[in-house]
Amino acid sequence: MAVTVEPMRDDDWPAVRAIYEQGIATGDATFDTEAPDWEAWDRGHLERCRLAARADGEVVGWAALSPVQRKSAYRGAAEGSVYVAARLRKTGVGRLLSEALIAASEDTGIWTLEGWIFPENRASLELCDQLGFRIVGVRERIGARDGRWRDVVVVERRSARVG
Repeated sequence: MAVTVEPMRDDDWPAVRAIYEQGIATGDATFDTEAPDWEAWDRGHLERCRLAARADGEVVGWAALSPVQRKSAYRGAAEGSVYVAARLRKTGVGRLLSEALIAASEDTGIWTLEGWIFPENRASLELCDQLGFRIVGVRERIGARDGRWRDVVVVERRSARVG
């Protein structure tokens, strides 16, 4: 199956939301317990660097950036999110999206990508390590989900091209 990555379109939202809900259901992808509506998701993500992975025209994954801070000094830092349809996890779609997100972020002037990953999400941590992210710390008991306090591993990747 050939997978391509291209800019996300507004009409991709139903598929993007469904894939996000699959990630939520794992319990190890996000603190969110339900997907937002389009308007809330749109407000929370940068307009640039919204990507969709497609196989045979179907959205099978997505990646997007969120601002880490609204202050202008942080305009080149963003938090990345990457989600893959459950049936295609561990097939390389996440890597393809991540590599495309890194390239797109650098093309738009982002010099630091950040991620907050549950320690139990070993696959995401391993992929980040392979893509040049480094662990900058662990936020212990930073939030609770389903009545359980959770840690997150904070990773970042500094661009060699920007900044």
